[in-house]
Amino acid sequence: MRAAHAFNAFTALSSRETGKFLRQKGRLFSALVRPALWLLVFAAGFQNVFGVAVIPPYESYIEYEVYLAPGLLCMVMLFNGMQSSLTMVYDREMGLMRLLLTAPLPRWYILFCKLLAGTLLSLVQVYSFLVICWLFDVDLPLWGALTALPAFVLSALMLGSLGLLLSIAVKQLENFAGMMNFVIFPMFFISPALYPLWKLEEAGAEVVFQIAQYNPFTYAVELVRFSLYGQLNVQALAVVSAAFLVFFLMAVWGYDPQKGVVARRKG
Repeated sequence: MRAAHAFNAFTALSSRETGKFLRQKGRLFSALVRPALWLLVFAAGFQNVFGVAVIPPYESYIEYEVYLAPGLLCMVMLFNGMQSSLTMVYDREMGLMRLLLTAPLPRWYILFCKLLAGTLLSLVQVYSFLVICWLFDVDLPLWGALTALPAFVLSALMLGSLGLLLSIAVKQLENFAGMMNFVIFPMFFISPALYPLWKLEEAGAEVVFQIAQYNPFTYAVELVRFSLYGQLNVQALAVVSAAFLVFFLMAVWGYDPQKGVVARRKG
């Protein structure tokens, strides 16, 4: 695979995804309205309900909206990961995906280019939401925008890989919305995005607490939360990295016409 050929393929795929994003003028707005409403309404309503103790990475008591912000940043990436995989289902229905996968490039590279394009869009939306947080005086460190960049990229890759994997199992475009809700909301609510997990254990919700320990979104939230303060959560880094590799490799296998789901459907 020549470097120039590979770069041209990445440029073509990323410009296609970016062009679709720019043409859908309401997409960025809708992507930001959802977490903004959570930030303004949910945080205001539950400010005095969810008291947050002094836990790492925080060195003092914080306002609830400060605790909520990393989870909402990850929610932006989660929704965009699902939205990007929706385009995979659409392209497959329209026959475009078949043309892409028959290009003279390794299949894993084509899928990785699609994944990188979705990650770039996630970063645009994440940093746009960070600006909203600062405009509404959410006390997040400005330098956290730089220290959290690797965490944003890795989390977006992991969540985008999950969406890529789910797109294999969805046969029709109409079924994807149900699949998204089935995945997004359990992942979001059974995580430390809205409240510390120790509160679940303290409340006696032991089953939910244990499920949250196996939720990859839990570790994406913690990775982002620590990185915003220039700290590294080694466990979260390891889990998110491993989940990204597993999801992506399974997606590559699933899109292989000789081995994966595509082959079984043809059979």
